Amino acid sequence: MPKSIKKENLPTKICPTCALPFTSRKKWKKNWDHVKYCSDKCRQNKTKIP
Repeated sequence: MPKSIKKENLPTKICPTCALPFTSRKKWKKNWDHVKYCSDKCRQNKTKIP
């Protein structure tokens, strides 16, 4: 039986570009401390939106 974590128990951060909260994803599990942006679009527009 696999261990699963409920979505409400996942860590969250606020995206500095769009100011919306986002939760951890499976692919970010190992480097969650280094993740800053919720998506590639926000990462690319980081200087365009205040």
